[in-house]
Amino acid sequence: MEETIIPVATAVLTANKGDTAWMMVSTLLVILMALPGLALFYGGLVRTKNMLSVLMQTFTIFSLICVLWAIYGYSVAFTGGSPVFGSLDKLFLSGITVDSVVATFSKGVVISELVFVVFQATFAAITTALIIGAFAERIKFSAVLLFSVLWFTLSYLPMAHMVWYWDGPDAITDAASLDKVLASAGFLWAKGALDFAGGTVVHINAAVAGLVGAYLVGKRVGYGRESMTPHSLTLTMVGASLLWVGWFGFNAGSNLEANGVAALAMANTLFATAAAALSWMFAEWMLKGKPSLLGAASGAVAGLVAITPACGFVGPMGALIIGLLTGAICLWGVNGLKRLLGADDALDVFGVHGVGGILGSLLTAVFASPALGGTGVYDYVANKVGVYDMGAQMVSQLWAVGTVILWSGLVSFIAFKLVDVTMGLRVPEDEEREGLDITAHGESAYHY
Repeated sequence: MEETIIPVATAVLTANKGDTAWMMVSTLLVILMALPGLALFYGGLVRTKNMLSVLMQTFTIFSLICVLWAIYGYSVAFTGGSPVFGSLDKLFLSGITVDSVVATFSKGVVISELVFVVFQATFAAITTALIIGAFAERIKFSAVLLFSVLWFTLSYLPMAHMVWYWDGPDAITDAASLDKVLASAGFLWAKGALDFAGGTVVHINAAVAGLVGAYLVGKRVGYGRESMTPHSLTLTMVGASLLWVGWFGFNAGSNLEANGVAALAMANTLFATAAAALSWMFAEWMLKGKPSLLGAASGAVAGLVAITPACGFVGPMGALIIGLLTGAICLWGVNGLKRLLGADDALDVFGVHGVGGILGSLLTAVFASPALGGTGVYDYVANKVGVYDMGAQMVSQLWAVGTVILWSGLVSFIAFKLVDVTMGLRVPEDEEREGLDITAHGESAYHY
């Protein structure tokens, strides 16, 4: 059928060395996306007095989620259980050895399970860290950590299971076995939703959480009256560039094999991102009279977001169109839509990751069509690409988009309320005015 694949211990098969090596490199690239990529991208966008706080939040969340992933996250996301949650069979990575393997998307091809574990850990960690941009500069550090634990457990893990868990291609030999695989798969995988590398699981999921947080934490002191311009667009550009480089591991690595589909995902990640950077920049140039570095960098990130669900399913020309549309539409997302929503989404998490993720997820259904240069959807019973139905695929994509919006929205609202009741979400006004670097961490990002 499709998407990011799941562990199936196969005693007979030996992990492919080339594919396993590619997955190790991809994992390192995803780490680079978060540390220091995302940290610098976000850090440059806040005011000087809050730079270190953003770096600290990103660094600590990444570390925290990696630990939780090893303890229970992997088991809940990537073992069979219910359509929504996996089991606890691999709690503490129980039973996983150097000889354990997991399925890829090709029959008879497997990779080391340990490299799949760490690859997916980096996805969970950067997704949780994405959220903080929405309520940067005013939230308690302790509140960020507690929320991260709750949201990771109750939103990220079930979404990853629903979209990406299935028994793997070797389990499908005929129609009856396909029915069995569908019965044990994640809810949205069984619905036929396509999400190659995380449009729903990562971007919409995090963006909705960020928007809910922006509402519940409240607007920054002085919002709309005082200047809150980015303190270092230099660092933001460096961060955006590191994100772009790392994203090749994120997208092409999600193929789990070093083959032509990974190359397609890599090409699409390059072309869509470049197109979106230009699209945003030229649209802004026409509207505001000047092209900005912030616009070009934001457009690139929006393009990366939108191509994520589509990268292994669409052709390069489809990727270019997705990028061109995304740049202009996400520019509206951080301006017109932001005003309509009325939330102080400090670093435009929803305008970029939410709008871009939704757009990319829906356009996947369009440009995955072989008639438009896409790969179609593979039929593992017939062992060939199946007949493509764009309308049916769009329904599957809408299921995925709607489910993640509702699920993450509800979980995030409850989690933020729990944190607010137990420890409070927001720092006192005097601490916010002084800046979180000094008041929360006793350090400064800069010394003059």
